[in-house]
Amino acid sequence: MSKVNKPPLSLSRLIRYMSGKDDKIAVVVGTVTDDIRVYEVPALKVTALRFTETARARIEKAGGECLTFDQLALCAPLGQNTVLLRGPKNAREAVKHFGPAPGVPHSHTKPYVRSKGRKFERARGRRNSRGFRV
Repeated sequence: MSKVNKPPLSLSRLIRYMSGKDDKIAVVVGTVTDDIRVYEVPALKVTALRFTETARARIEKAGGECLTFDQLALCAPLGQNTVLLRGPKNAREAVKHFGPAPGVPHSHTKPYVRSKGRKFERARGRRNSRGFRV
């Protein structure tokens, strides 16, 4: 599966999506990453392709389990009591460049620029002080 379809999922989102689903197994086709903004991690049963070291440590310290897809196939062969989750697909930086061409009126598409200095796509239409801004 391509990288675009395997966005990472943070621990905070995982906790939010799994609240009230104590008996179910979270299934993430991607990486589960740690989130330092979360103080208390509940006991979660999570299956993922990868875990960051700190995310795995925090889940297991809270009394949860980090499973592989092989282990999931043994404990839930038909996928019973599982919740399939995925991270935000459109959070990639590349997505900011998609849409109507930069420079078209009311387009907020990010241009591909070779440098970010004063002389590179910073004139009329990019600053309020130069007539207008798109």
